[in-house]
Amino acid sequence: MSELNPNKNDGEKTMKKNRRDFLKMTGIAGLSLAGGGVLKSCASESMNQNDTRLAQAINDYEKKHIQHFNMSGYAADKISTVRIGIIGLGQRGPSHIKTMSRIEGVEIKALCDLRPEKAIAAKKQLENTDHKAELYSGSEDEWKKLCQRNDIDLVIVTTPWYMHTEMAVYAMEQGKHVASEVPAAGTIEECWNLVETAERTRKHCMMLENYSYMPFQLLMLSLARQGFFGEIVHGDCAYNTSKMKNNFNKNLYWNMWWLRQYGSRKGNIYPTHGLGPIAQMMDINRGDKFEFLVSVESNDFMMAAKAKELAETDSFFEEFVGKDYRGNMSTTIIKTTQGRTIMLQHDATSPSPHNMIHGIYGTKGSALYDPQPPRISTGNHKWASAEEFEKIKEQYTPEIFHKMNELSKNSGHGGSDMKIDWHLIDCLHNGLPLDQDVYDAAAWSSILPLTDWSVRNNSNSIKVPDFTAGAWKTNKRNMDINLDRGGNTKVKCDF
Repeated sequence: MSELNPNKNDGEKTMKKNRRDFLKMTGIAGLSLAGGGVLKSCASESMNQNDTRLAQAINDYEKKHIQHFNMSGYAADKISTVRIGIIGLGQRGPSHIKTMSRIEGVEIKALCDLRPEKAIAAKKQLENTDHKAELYSGSEDEWKKLCQRNDIDLVIVTTPWYMHTEMAVYAMEQGKHVASEVPAAGTIEECWNLVETAERTRKHCMMLENYSYMPFQLLMLSLARQGFFGEIVHGDCAYNTSKMKNNFNKNLYWNMWWLRQYGSRKGNIYPTHGLGPIAQMMDINRGDKFEFLVSVESNDFMMAAKAKELAETDSFFEEFVGKDYRGNMSTTIIKTTQGRTIMLQHDATSPSPHNMIHGIYGTKGSALYDPQPPRISTGNHKWASAEEFEKIKEQYTPEIFHKMNELSKNSGHGGSDMKIDWHLIDCLHNGLPLDQDVYDAAAWSSILPLTDWSVRNNSNSIKVPDFTAGAWKTNKRNMDINLDRGGNTKVKCDF
């Protein structure tokens, strides 16, 4: 499904009040129109990251919020055959078609995109398979028809991320589990809407943070859980890679939606690839939680100049001239309730290779992923040798990697695209808790609007909401990387 309204992110646009358009890229209104009015007690305008009252609104709402059902560790009824509908067939949708069509016990029942050509191309991926997907296309509300079907169990949302919450909420209200691409929400209001809808409907809402399933990240999680690093003190993480060519490509992202984001937001607008794996190692929402953050960013040294340069010879880019683009480098410091710290960066403009950092620092050891090669240390002012590193990998690599490595090695992102989809389906088959729950989706996604607010307010600190309503103190770990339960779902063929 493509963008409902190509200009919704421009701050000067007046807000429409009908239900269809309640989801704004700036997120300044609407929860009173959805989910039973869960935020009527708060002035929705103050839940906007552009409003100086956001910090007070967070505190006020937390005092009033009551968790009616804890979705952490929640196990829905077993589903022998998971029937799937996919909304959004531009970038990530086709990747999920590729993986899901190879997992046994899956039926892809429906595909949706606003653009008919994308829907038709996606269906061609299913030729010579048992999947007979119906197409929904040509109208901005077609995705709702997909969600309303009574023969779908799981809706996968892969649209531009500012649309994720509206679609996820609607799907859950139609009785469907939801798996959303990242981030799952763009405003604090949307984060709470996801949480409260999942709790009310008791439907899974998982954010598909595939970087948690990359080989090194899985190894680090295994090491952390077995005490290799001792008490984890700090984590460094990032998503730094040049996207200038992509963002100014007229034919890549529908309606230039990514460029519009950079032209209207501040802070870290793509936080979860770096943050997610670190959060899981620190047991965020399960023994610890994000407490507050501060965020600072550089000026924009490239995007405004690029837009002006292109507009001189191509009138298409004239509307992108003069925008207040997000700075090159966003740097955020997060403090956890248990006293740990996280440094999170995002730079998608400077000409640099892909860099996640993924640095782990504990009382007994440390590790670093980028710059390559990955390495581990247990002290003595040096990194472990290649031979020592291999011994550690042999001892600590979790079962999910052993089981799925060969079957997933040719899927995207180092095999993580297959691993995350396979384990999602395996958990639904076996009636098990999912690897990431709605509280992870909300907490990790909340960094996007909170960093925006911090940057706009002289890099002041701001509280990260406790979406678990205190349940983080007793919630149990949920990412079963050693497949202690389940793990019996088969893959039809490799890639």
